[in-house]
Amino acid sequence: MSPYSVGAPGPRPFLRGAAPEISIVVPVFNEEATLHELYDAVAAALDGESWEIVLVNDGSRDRSREILHELAAEHSEVVAVELARNFGQHPAVLAGFSIARGRYIVTLDADLQNPPSEIPRILAELRSGHDVVGSVRENRQDPWLRKQVSAMVNTVTTVSMGVGMSDYGCMLRGYSREVTDEIIELAEQSMFIPALAMMIARDPVEIHVAHEERGRGESKYSPLKLMRLGFDLITGFSLLPIQMVSLTGVLVALSGIAFAAFLMVRRFIVGPESEGVFTLFAILFAFVGVLLLAVGLVGEYVGRIYAEVRRRPVYRIREVVAQSMTPPQETR
Repeated sequence: MSPYSVGAPGPRPFLRGAAPEISIVVPVFNEEATLHELYDAVAAALDGESWEIVLVNDGSRDRSREILHELAAEHSEVVAVELARNFGQHPAVLAGFSIARGRYIVTLDADLQNPPSEIPRILAELRSGHDVVGSVRENRQDPWLRKQVSAMVNTVTTVSMGVGMSDYGCMLRGYSREVTDEIIELAEQSMFIPALAMMIARDPVEIHVAHEERGRGESKYSPLKLMRLGFDLITGFSLLPIQMVSLTGVLVALSGIAFAAFLMVRRFIVGPESEGVFTLFAILFAFVGVLLLAVGLVGEYVGRIYAEVRRRPVYRIREVVAQSMTPPQETR
């Protein structure tokens, strides 16, 4: 096996042999406890199929890297991808897309909460002609607070983007090769794979899948991170937030004018009074809050423009390891 370093985005590394029909792309971050079980479950689900599994190590701090290299040495279907640092779940998936060779690409989390036994159902929808297959987690086995935050993010995202999806957070999804190639070409700084895919898809579909309680390890998404992800998502794909703030600003200004007129009339009728000063302070604080929110949103959009102008890589691959790797000197 030979390592092969590439930038991002860039050409797929040269792998010997025919390309498999199915590629399973899995982002990995501190998942040493589940990796062997994950491979066994995927292998059982795809028995008799032509497949590969692209395991993308997103800067793990445990033994995930060593285990991925062991799996790549033991199994010809495994392609281990090492990122230069922790870039995040969706950039890691994009890196996997750049390596995957299959006609159909299925993404999956490494924590086994979405059982790999559901993969054949995703493939059946792709083979029937759908280019994007989303999934909705049935009887979701997550803490109550996380489910509520996730539901809020899903609702706000759907309203903001105008794209109807029931569960943006479920990583068990299927994509055609055409869709993943277009996602790679977009190479946006605001990278949220399911949303980008839905913008590109011609014939998407959504199915219900099983969801199991996490047996080992811990979730990498706290409620705060989920809320940050939702904010990043809606500001990265829609102008609705800033438009809503603008509308709120107009309403607040009209309310302020109306209240000022009311106070003037009241002063003529009742006369001077000092008791209303605290009401004025409360209203002032509300106005200042709206103003700060508006400034924050404007700053968020300006920051996105700055990131797009700089065009820094969304991810960077340090190493790719597989039994079928062609040594770099043979590819020149």
